[in-house]
Amino acid sequence: MPNPTDTDAKSAAAPAPTPAGWLAAWHVYLEPASLRMLALGFAAGLPLLLVLGTLSFRLREAGIDRATIGHLSWVGLAYGFKWAWAPLVDRLPLPGLNRLGQRRSWLLLAQGVIAAGLVGMALADPREALGPIVWCALCVAFGSATQDIALDAFRIESADTAHQGALAASYQAGYRIAMIWAGAGVLWIAARAQGDASGYDAAAWRVAYLVMAASMAVGMVTVLFSREPVPRELAPAKNLAAWLRGAVVEPFSDFLRRWRWQAVLILSLIACYRISDVVMGIMANPFYVDMGYTKDEVAAVTKVYGVVMTLLGAFIGGVLSLRLGVMRVLMAGAAASAASNLLFAWLAGHGHDVAALIAVVSADNLASGIASAAFIAYLSGLTNVAYSATQYALLSSLMLLLPKFVAGFSGDFVNAYGYANFFTGTAILGLPVLVLVWAAGKTLPATKT
Repeated sequence: MPNPTDTDAKSAAAPAPTPAGWLAAWHVYLEPASLRMLALGFAAGLPLLLVLGTLSFRLREAGIDRATIGHLSWVGLAYGFKWAWAPLVDRLPLPGLNRLGQRRSWLLLAQGVIAAGLVGMALADPREALGPIVWCALCVAFGSATQDIALDAFRIESADTAHQGALAASYQAGYRIAMIWAGAGVLWIAARAQGDASGYDAAAWRVAYLVMAASMAVGMVTVLFSREPVPRELAPAKNLAAWLRGAVVEPFSDFLRRWRWQAVLILSLIACYRISDVVMGIMANPFYVDMGYTKDEVAAVTKVYGVVMTLLGAFIGGVLSLRLGVMRVLMAGAAASAASNLLFAWLAGHGHDVAALIAVVSADNLASGIASAAFIAYLSGLTNVAYSATQYALLSSLMLLLPKFVAGFSGDFVNAYGYANFFTGTAILGLPVLVLVWAAGKTLPATKT
């Protein structure tokens, strides 16, 4: 972790941006580390929608109540507690797989768990019983969260701080491509599998989810053909207590020692930054179903137009973070993400209109992509490479914990007050974030650029 004063000195001495400099900055996306992160980002992005967004569409089509769908979104809290087992992923070797290296062995195990869980979700029918599909979704979420821990450490250890914004953007690109496949792809497959039939078709969804399980092979192959980052030298633990101190206690105490009282501001910002997007996202797919949009319309608009705009936003966010500084882009992304939710409130009163849906979803996802790339770069810069897996897991878990908890009540809110008020409320949730970003930019030297 660089000294804050060193960061300020380097920023002050940096040359003014030139056209050639901007062009050269884009070449970073062709480097091997960026291309590898593109493929691994695909593996990371595939499970998320299948246990949250796409699953909510599937459940609503099956006739499950909105309030129940909102409560089932708490499956995503597995991502919010991944810090609890991050020390094991960071330090514990896996027998039989450890020859691949600490990061790659855990990645491969997690990807196998995800694939198995998706097969279980494919075979379950929510109309008969919710229990099996919920337990399989929990399995997928747990495997996905574990994959995130190992992958974040892999990314942070694969490049220096200056390149983290580019790697974050590449990761986001792969992530969003996977979201096209896990969003539009699964809806298209289900629509084709059920033919001319309308409504819910369990067999069609079974085919779609089995294809998604097979798609995890992309991540597995990438892991097998990737190189393990150079392992850091760790002093051997004398006993279990010493191991626990080094693996569990020290990563957290190191963060507090480095940031002291400023850690409160940092953690508050992280806890709230994505709340507007996450809370709104749980009810997006039920909203599309209730507004009368078909599988093909939702697939084409929200999972293609929207994700392409997110990709564009991620690359823009990565380059802007590199050239202008992370905090400026964090502020712009937070403001745009909150404001874009008001467009959904307008759409709720506008009615079924595919052209309007394209415009609203495109604007929302462009803002989300810019914010996500800058936020990942911000989190990466806060970690100490000696504890990269555990510290990043702590920060990224905190990012989701509060939003996922609040999102669980989203269906109850919609049932009581309607979609327009719900989307307006999620925009208001983003206002405190702007104050926190401003405060962080003023008081944290390491984040000033």
